[in-house]
Parts: sequence; C-alpha cells; structure tokens
Amino acid sequence: MGFAGLWEEWTPPGEKVPIRSCTIITCAPNKLMAELHDRMPVILGEEDWAAWLGEEAADAATIRKMLKPIADARLTTWPVSKAVGSVKNQGPKLVERIR
Repeated sequence: MGFAGLWEEWTPPGEKVPIRSCTIITCAPNKLMAELHDRMPVILGEEDWAAWLGEEAADAATIRKMLKPIADARLTTWPVSKAVGSVKNQGPKLVERIR
C-alpha cells in the first residue's frame, strides 16, 4: 500500500543544517472508511506509483486525478482489539482479527 506524500529539504534562515520534512496527503473518506473517520490518506494504486514518484512522465492534471479516495473494493476491514488505540501498545497482535 502506498500513500501519496510530499517531502522537502530546507534550511531555516541562519542555520547550516538542512531539515527534511514530510506529510501524507489526505482526502475525503470512501464509503468503507467513512464509517470510521471523516478523512483518509490518499492511497495510490500500484499502477500510479511510477507517475507519482516521477519515474514516468505525468502532467499536473494526471497527478490531481490521483488525489481521491481509493475504491472500497481495494480495501478490507476487520475488527481489532481496543488496544490498537494506545501508542503504548506495539506489535503484530494489534492487527489480529477479534471475534
């Protein structure tokens, strides 16, 4: 799964060491994610990766068309433990399906 993101390296005025910063682009949720949240990351299909990353030519209109919710059918959801809601909890057990 690839999220649409941006990064930049810049040097603050008066500083010598550059800073790298990044962001993940969000959009309105698709129907599936709307049940959970009011926005979601822009998830790029594998077919869009090369254009997004500049590995193949793409004009601004083509890139803008990628900034939309991914189709519901390309995602799957399942219930997980409430432990996923705390940053103190880590590990693969957090994504295991609960009944």
